[in-house]
Amino acid sequence: MTPTLWAVIAYLMLQLGIGVWVSKRISSESDYLVAGRQLGPALATFSIFATWFGAETIVGSAGITWREGVSMASAEPFGYGLCLIVMGLVFAVPLWRKQLTTLADLFRTRYSMPVERVAAVILIPSSILWAAAQIRAFGQVLSTVAPQIVLPVAIGVAAGFVMLYTMFGGLLADAMTDMLQGILLICGLIILGIAVLVAIGGFNGIPAALDATAAARVALGGVPVAPRLLDVLEAWAIPVCGSVIATELVGRVIATRTPGIARASALTAGALYICVGMIPVFIGLVAGPLVPTLADPEQLLPTIAAQLLPTIGFAVFAGGLISAILSTVDSTLLVASGLMSHNLIVPIFSIADETTKVRVARGGVMVFGIMAYLLALRAEGVFALVEQASAFGSAGTLVTVCFALFTPWGGPRTAMATMLVGVVAYIGAKATGLSAPFLFSLGASLATYVAGAVIGGYRVVEAEAT
Repeated sequence: MTPTLWAVIAYLMLQLGIGVWVSKRISSESDYLVAGRQLGPALATFSIFATWFGAETIVGSAGITWREGVSMASAEPFGYGLCLIVMGLVFAVPLWRKQLTTLADLFRTRYSMPVERVAAVILIPSSILWAAAQIRAFGQVLSTVAPQIVLPVAIGVAAGFVMLYTMFGGLLADAMTDMLQGILLICGLIILGIAVLVAIGGFNGIPAALDATAAARVALGGVPVAPRLLDVLEAWAIPVCGSVIATELVGRVIATRTPGIARASALTAGALYICVGMIPVFIGLVAGPLVPTLADPEQLLPTIAAQLLPTIGFAVFAGGLISAILSTVDSTLLVASGLMSHNLIVPIFSIADETTKVRVARGGVMVFGIMAYLLALRAEGVFALVEQASAFGSAGTLVTVCFALFTPWGGPRTAMATMLVGVVAYIGAKATGLSAPFLFSLGASLATYVAGAVIGGYRVVEAEAT
């Protein structure tokens, strides 16, 4: 094995060791799912940043930029960074004050238990899709570090490790390692960005590199086409509206100590996301002289890193990329498992013992990890998985959450109908090839809720939590 592979293995074992150590401090479902609601400013900021700054930002956006360039329809990294800022400005404080364990709890306290369960079922697939994206990217990194490992095997190894890592430590372990992971991620990208800049001849070499990348794009049939306004709106609506109340993000916000920390950490993480996210985009724009041909665009950054960086530098980059993946996949599997255990299994079977609750949640991590692995094997790419995760079912959920948090309008039937219409409208629009399926589902969801509120008489009395 190469020294780089040994370094990656050592880093993975360190992460696993932290998870095992932290697992001894977990005594309740709250510890496992929301870190005991004890995240301070630094931990919360880096936890949100590291969770959000996943494989799609590094692997996906660089590859998409190299293949298609940048246009108004290119929302990364500004779209997802803006999403974090909107969370901080609008949603963080109201969500924190609800003292939720999962986002689905809001649907129980505001509407009813049946609405809560439907919401949990709708929210789970998005987390699984997002986990699949990270697992696929993890496989990409392993296959680059160890070329003798074919991609399907690498994805399998990646899936096994992330399931084991997540099952042990929960959100508490993830929060404790996110700061280290975030710093390593930023260092790795900065090192690679500097190496690329030097390789293309410094700042003076940027114009020639841009031209070479454009020529390579044309040669590969990737001539950019001016996007339509509707396509631009769809491209921005998915990361901003489709992800602003993503369960992974909500889980970090509600795990903070105070509402002020919840707001400030989301805002700071959003600004950090945009700044750091520009590095992969820059590399994708100037990579033409370094990789004029590339079979798989998702291999762009790992390939360039292996080509330009010394062993230590590549180990830092690989560790940073793995850090981003671990932070994100940990959250997605935890969220899916929490929705299943906390909102479905525990209340249905009246489980009161905290140890049993934690065991059920850990079992959910394993089940959903296997499902994410199977999706990762069959997916077209990392970015495609993330877009599906952001758009599936999120339109109806966003509309319902907005009305639940900020108005007294609408009751259980309205909420139920809105979420179901959002899912059906999105699937139907995708199946029929309709332009802007997410915007269509968002409009259908909004119309459904407003109509339901009007017919139902506007006001609703908040449901009792059970």
